[in-house]
Order: sequence, then structure tokens, then C-alpha cells
Amino acid sequence: MNLLNFIKENTTYETRLKIRFKLRSIKAFFYMFNLDKLASIHKTDKNKYHFYTQHYQNHFRPYKYKKIKFLEIGVGGYDNPLSGGESLRMWKSFFPFAKIFSLDIFDKSFLQEKRIYIFKGSQVDEMILTTICNQVDEFDLIVDDGSHINEHVIRSFEFLFPKLKKGGIYVVEDTQTSYWEDYGGTSKDFNAKGTIYHYFKSLIDSLNNEEFLLPDYKKSYFDKHIISMHFYHNMIFIYKGDNNEQSNYLVNNRKKNG
Repeated sequence: MNLLNFIKENTTYETRLKIRFKLRSIKAFFYMFNLDKLASIHKTDKNKYHFYTQHYQNHFRPYKYKKIKFLEIGVGGYDNPLSGGESLRMWKSFFPFAKIFSLDIFDKSFLQEKRIYIFKGSQVDEMILTTICNQVDEFDLIVDDGSHINEHVIRSFEFLFPKLKKGGIYVVEDTQTSYWEDYGGTSKDFNAKGTIYHYFKSLIDSLNNEEFLLPDYKKSYFDKHIISMHFYHNMIFIYKGDNNEQSNYLVNNRKKNG
């Protein structure tokens, strides 16, 4: 009897899954600088199916060896308690000193492991979000790969972006649902209120609030703290910091000679 047959006949399916995850993590150790390769090893669809890892590699590289707190909304695997967690294990391999947190509507506690912590709840349930933030404090990186429902994406961002550290990045994946009616989007009116892209396109104005010709304009939280936004096919990166660059022509949103 070879080793594989012995393991199969003498262990539970759950144990075999844990062994499989561990073996992938060992293999991933030798490719820890290549996020695209890590995605393939851990069987997440963030690379070849979605083409996201090339952008994550670029934006997340400065955080690689930092002791960060990382939150990903959505574990994957739908209602199967033994399925999902592929991207969580990918992040764990890429960030060797990070604590990886996640939230899913289904119970995914089986998929927890060292440095991976999973909460059960909805991404728009402010009670569970508050509980997570009270336990963890501020996050360095947040990725929304949850329901992809337009309203959920916006509500989660509005609650969690203030919980992001200055210098952190908030990412929204699968933004194509902004055009899909089943998710609350539309392809008939690209400026329809309540869609993902209408909302995040409006935040571009926050970057430029110093240029508004609105005397004594009162800045919003996003005006003060969004310092850059990067739009890619089906994903958005929002950087947080102090948006305090002054206008060359206006003072308090008035013309200098006005």
C-alpha cells in the first residue's frame, strides 16, 4: 500500500483537506515573491480567470514584510463549510508576517488556521463589522470580494474605509456588477445613482475638493482622506492618507482675488 492510499483509507476527508492545504503552503514557500504563482498553487481564481494578481503584485509589494492586518470580505465556496479560503491562504503565503481576517455569510470556521481568522456574518451588518473592528482595530489592507451587490459594496466601503489606517489601501473586486441588473447595476445608464461606478467615480471629485468654486465648502471624510484612486478592469484601488494639497488658485474654495 502506497502512502497516498494509506492516508486516504485511514483519515477523514476533513483531515485530508488540511493536509492538502499544508502541502500547498509548503510548495508556495518557494514562490513567495510571485503572487501569480501563489494564486495558481492555492487554486484561487484571482490570476488567470480574473487577472487581478498582476495589479495586487504592484500595489501590495511595499507591505510584503510588514506586520499588517489584512481583511478580505468573502471566503468563497458558497454554503459548503469545507470549501473556500483559497485567496486567504494565498495572502498568508505572500505576507509572511500578516494577520489575515475574513468575513463570510456562511460558517467557514473549518478553514481557519494559524494567522487566518474568519468571522461569520453579512458585510452590511454593522454589528458584526463593529465587533471585528473592535477586536482588530485598524486594517492596513481591505479587499471586498463579497456579495458584489452594488448596495453592499457601497455600504461596506462607507463603514470600513474609516477603519483603514492612513497609508492603507481599500480594494473592490468584480466591479462589473455595476452593469448587471441582478446585482443592482445597469448597462442602460452609466450615471445611475446607486451603482458601484457611479459612486466611486463621484469620489474622484473628493480628490479635487480644493478646486471647487464653493466658498467655505465643508469637506467630507472622503474629501479629507482619499489621496489616489486606480481603476482597472473590474477592480478599484483606493488609497487612504491626508488629502491636504492646496489649490494653486483658490483659498477656502474662493478665487484669491475674489
